[in-house]
Amino acid sequence: MISAKVGFIVFGVHKDGLLDPMGTPFIDDRLVADAKAALRQAGLDLIEHDAVIASKQEARQCLSKFKKLDELDAIVLFSGTWVWAGHLIAALRDFAGTGKGIVLWTHPGSQGWRPVGGLVLQGAMKEIGLQHRFVYGSCRDAKEIERITAYCRASALKNALNMSTIGTFGGRGMAQTCGAADPSQWMKVFGVDIDSRDTAELLKTARALSAEEVHQARNALQRYFSEPIPENDQADRSIRLYLAIEQLVEQNSWDFYTIQSFPGLGDEYSATCFAQSMMLQKGVATSTLGDFNTAMTVKCLTDLSGEPVYYGDLQHIDKSNHEIKIIGDGACPPSLAGKLGPAGFAEHGIPTEGEAGGLSIKLVCKAGEGVLARLGRKDGQFEMVITRCSVFEPPAHEIEKRKNECGIPFWPHGFVKVHCDIEALLQSWNNEYACLGYGAHLYEELLAFCELTGIKAIAL
Repeated sequence: MISAKVGFIVFGVHKDGLLDPMGTPFIDDRLVADAKAALRQAGLDLIEHDAVIASKQEARQCLSKFKKLDELDAIVLFSGTWVWAGHLIAALRDFAGTGKGIVLWTHPGSQGWRPVGGLVLQGAMKEIGLQHRFVYGSCRDAKEIERITAYCRASALKNALNMSTIGTFGGRGMAQTCGAADPSQWMKVFGVDIDSRDTAELLKTARALSAEEVHQARNALQRYFSEPIPENDQADRSIRLYLAIEQLVEQNSWDFYTIQSFPGLGDEYSATCFAQSMMLQKGVATSTLGDFNTAMTVKCLTDLSGEPVYYGDLQHIDKSNHEIKIIGDGACPPSLAGKLGPAGFAEHGIPTEGEAGGLSIKLVCKAGEGVLARLGRKDGQFEMVITRCSVFEPPAHEIEKRKNECGIPFWPHGFVKVHCDIEALLQSWNNEYACLGYGAHLYEELLAFCELTGIKAIAL
């Protein structure tokens, strides 16, 4: 799970203990301390500026310091009292060039004139078009704190993507048109480079692995499964493919990747299900079919969530009860198995996809709260569909019947209730895949990420 390092800056003209006509300090030090404590409790790593800023020189010194901190993800500007906005705005404009998030936080209350300081600075930032999030809320209000932390964590994600690389093995799978990527657009929007390889080196690397390396990997991976990893050539090829992908992703310094899977590799050597499952389990974002948009969604969810991510087909949608079955073609992180039983194995391979066979993962996803999301494009422009959801496990006496409904019961199943207008979801969705991330906090963080990157968020 990504963490956010955030600068905390208090601003206001009437500082250094200056009293109002009633004899009360304009800046409430106790409130400032409570605000910082609330952000730390919510998981932000704060770097405090040790003085209240008011003058141009103070603003320049403060924001110059934070501008030079490569590890910084965002700043929180806390309104202590009113301020002369013209003293701060030039330094803020200069800092904004870093692309790092700016939160302007005003704590409610009449004493101290905090709203005046917050609103005049927001007006100045709007005048010159500085991107920021304005939060007017109490440090004791969990929803208001989430608005701050979500923006800061989304800024951390945006910063992590900048100058990163996504790799691709092979080309477009299954003739997908809704997963293709424009390298220039990816660089412009995300700062991400696209690097490509065909599968020749991947196959060469897989075949060159020794029997001992395969044996060691089998023993190391066994802990994720309820039954022994099969001892046969098909399983060996699946393990070899996983080790080869792992090796080349590291060798090429790829931060995440996508793979064609089939036609080609899955028909000639091995299906990629097992390899994809174990890379997801390892926390490496990926997708099949050369689907870049799914890979980016998985990357966002992986970095923001403390759990591995599952992507699979929206195989059935029941409009009557908002239930969706997500069934991936054999790929799912094994640790997502729920109470109906730990992860096991099946074999992948149907006549039109992956005739070479290979291990696939068999499980039912555990219960929990989270989101369904996917990045896509409409008329060439990015948009992300996001909805809250609850993952559930059907009763044990019904599960075999429920799995048999799709005709391929041995592939991993996720049973989900979405909390949205189901017709709006259907009309907005942009692919057959859905990306499932565990964690209720993901919804607001994905919205903030879209805000920071200029992506249209379709929040359902």
